[in-house]
Amino acid sequence: MPGIDKLPIEETLEDSPQTRSLLGVFEEDATAISNYMNQLYQAMHRIYDAQNELSAATHLTSKLLKEYEKQRFPLGGDDEVMSSTLQQFSKVIDELSSCHAVLSTQLADAMMFPITQFKERDLKEILTLKEVFQIASNDHDAAINRYSRLSKKRENDKVKYEVTEDVYTSRKKQHQTMMHYFCALNTLQYKKKIALLEPLLGYMQAQISFFKMGSENLNEQLEEFLANIGTSVQNVRREMDSDIETMQQTIEDLEVASDPLYVPDPDPTKFPVNRNLTRKAGYLNARNKTGLVSSTWDRQFYFTQGGNLMSQARGDVAGGLAMDIDNCSVMAVDCEDRRYCFQITSFDGKKSSILQAESKKDHEEWICTINNISKQIYLSENPEETAARVNQSALEAVTPSPSFQQRHESLRPAAGQSRPPTARTSSSGSLGSESTNLAALSLDSLVAPDTPIQFDIISPVCEDQPGQAKAFGQGGRRTNPFGESGGIIKSETEDSILHQLFIVRFLGSMEVKSDDHPDVVYETMRQILAARAIHNIFRMTESHLLVTCDCLKLIDPQTQVTRLTFPLPCVVLYATHQENKRLFGFVLRTSSGRSESNLSSVCYIFESNNEGEKICDSVGLAKQIALHAELDLEEQSRLIAASSRPNQASSEGQFVVLSSSQSEESDLGEGGKKRESEA
Repeated sequence: MPGIDKLPIEETLEDSPQTRSLLGVFEEDATAISNYMNQLYQAMHRIYDAQNELSAATHLTSKLLKEYEKQRFPLGGDDEVMSSTLQQFSKVIDELSSCHAVLSTQLADAMMFPITQFKERDLKEILTLKEVFQIASNDHDAAINRYSRLSKKRENDKVKYEVTEDVYTSRKKQHQTMMHYFCALNTLQYKKKIALLEPLLGYMQAQISFFKMGSENLNEQLEEFLANIGTSVQNVRREMDSDIETMQQTIEDLEVASDPLYVPDPDPTKFPVNRNLTRKAGYLNARNKTGLVSSTWDRQFYFTQGGNLMSQARGDVAGGLAMDIDNCSVMAVDCEDRRYCFQITSFDGKKSSILQAESKKDHEEWICTINNISKQIYLSENPEETAARVNQSALEAVTPSPSFQQRHESLRPAAGQSRPPTARTSSSGSLGSESTNLAALSLDSLVAPDTPIQFDIISPVCEDQPGQAKAFGQGGRRTNPFGESGGIIKSETEDSILHQLFIVRFLGSMEVKSDDHPDVVYETMRQILAARAIHNIFRMTESHLLVTCDCLKLIDPQTQVTRLTFPLPCVVLYATHQENKRLFGFVLRTSSGRSESNLSSVCYIFESNNEGEKICDSVGLAKQIALHAELDLEEQSRLIAASSRPNQASSEGQFVVLSSSQSEESDLGEGGKKRESEA
């Protein structure tokens, strides 16, 4: 006989949509078996009833034939031959009646009893287990929902203990019920064959026994066939008994091994976090906004598939695309009513999702997995080994090495630099002309190993007067923390000919020793990214970067209040990463004290939406306009128009030319680089 399809009892604790879908197939099969067996039962019951009727009718016929001689007919009575013949017929039919009575008894025992047992016992057991499992599943879902709604700010140990205990009890009940339900469905695959073959076997054997009573000439081929069927039924029964014993042992082992997993938030010391995953699946709560303030959370099954994050509701046949996570950004976020939340933002910044993990372990593993997929590690031959290698490299990246050249042999970003009063040079020219000096550079001459890193903007609001060269957080007028200025002050950039706005995310800043070489920016990028990876810092502050002819401004996107102001003359160096176009940075030279002779340099690193080169080109053009400040407004407008690329205009990278006739929109690119080199 062919192999038996089975439900995987080992996957009952995970309770994935795939397992539920497979369970649905088995439940449909059980329903189909039940419908078919009901019809077969009715047909066999008609045979049994017919046989009983035949036996009773034969016996009545024999009785009537015996009473023929007692009848008095008006015509043709007292026919001795006819009476003797009918008496003989009555004896034969009476013997047949006895055979039919024996056949009815055999059909009741060999045909009707097995199919009745299967219908009344086995099929009803499946229905009962199905109802019990559905109740346990609903109780578990309700317990999980109560656990997920635990407040983060107002934690109540008693409520938390009761909810956790409820989750433990309901999950254990669901797991045990599901395992026994799976075992019953697997056993049904054997029993349905037995329930089909045993009644037929009993029917045929009863018929053969019936015919043997009237004839000794039995077909040997039929007997051999029935003997083979009987042997096969016995083999199936033995295999079923062995498999039932194995499944019962598996259930006992899984009950013992799965007991710690019933707790929704397991101990991280017993179940360590795997940070090298490139594939993950599990249930997450997704936040859906229902209004300006209110939101709902839906629990769905999420899994990664290549560079995509897929979601699948319970009962769905297949999952659907939730988000493309190639080159995305992921970070942990704080939600007022939920714990273990993280946010995924697409590479273009147009789509974001906030998800909630069930435990701290899942929370960290999801963030690390999506971060690994964002780096496209899954495309390598051995993704987990590659991820482990990359994470190990990140750990080693903050350890100073003796040679700066060795660390940047395989990966050197291309960037431009700005040295007043000259404009930013091209990346190829910078690397080619100074390749001999790179080998002589020391790591300590660029960034000190113990330099602290600032990962966030400390001051929420900071506005400096135009032309100030003060460092961040030093001096300046007092500001209102709610974003309201003390008096009416004219905007610093109202009269600027250049206004260009970009969406950026602040990665970090640190003080540097040198500001005359682009490798300072590269080394700062490396140390900040490595430190973020080591300390699992995924939070980034999003701002709007405004580039004008006077300064660079970081503006809060919600309140439109200036967070930081960088005077343009103090921006002495700026660069973008060659392979990751989203990364760029600049060095700000400021006075660290009252004396202007005491200067310090701070390198700021940002992430943009694939517009690092555009921002650097915009800064370069702003410095060109500042150098050509003696030109009139018309000459400055022509300078901007000559740097534009009309075919690649971007809504986020536009220049506004303040002239009486028209406004030019430009997206700086190669044209901007040409104007910088001409300057």
